[in-house]
Amino acid sequence: MRPVAEFRFSDSLPDQADYCALFESTGWNEEYKLTPEELRRAICGSWFLTAVYDGENLAGTGRVISDGVFHALIVDVIVHPEYRHAGVGTAIMRRLLDRCRTDRIRDVQLFCAAGKAPFYEALGFRVRSTDAPGMDYCPNTASTGEGNQRT
Repeated sequence: MRPVAEFRFSDSLPDQADYCALFESTGWNEEYKLTPEELRRAICGSWFLTAVYDGENLAGTGRVISDGVFHALIVDVIVHPEYRHAGVGTAIMRRLLDRCRTDRIRDVQLFCAAGKAPFYEALGFRVRSTDAPGMDYCPNTASTGEGNQRT
């Protein structure tokens, strides 16, 4: 495989079919069940997106959702299985982080897939402590609020 330095980086949206195939390679869509149109809408809503190409092959992507001033969330860092462990993911992350630094984003967070924490820690991220701020919304566990209301 060629060195990642020889790959082409683009900040333009990738072809819809190519992106869908890349997203499918993660197995995430077994849970999400997103259509190609929904995936396209999602990436169009990104504050910043980068794509990596080996010739015409989409090797990986990553994107940032942000208010452009204070908060940024890195999501959907995807590397095609044929390009894993070749530096593509690191190159994507560096590009995303460089953009956040350039725009002086002060709070950069990310969602990390199970087992991937060491990869992100090597790039300067740390696992949040259990008493750190932040929560995930889990609608299946939400209380109806009954019994907490005053009448």
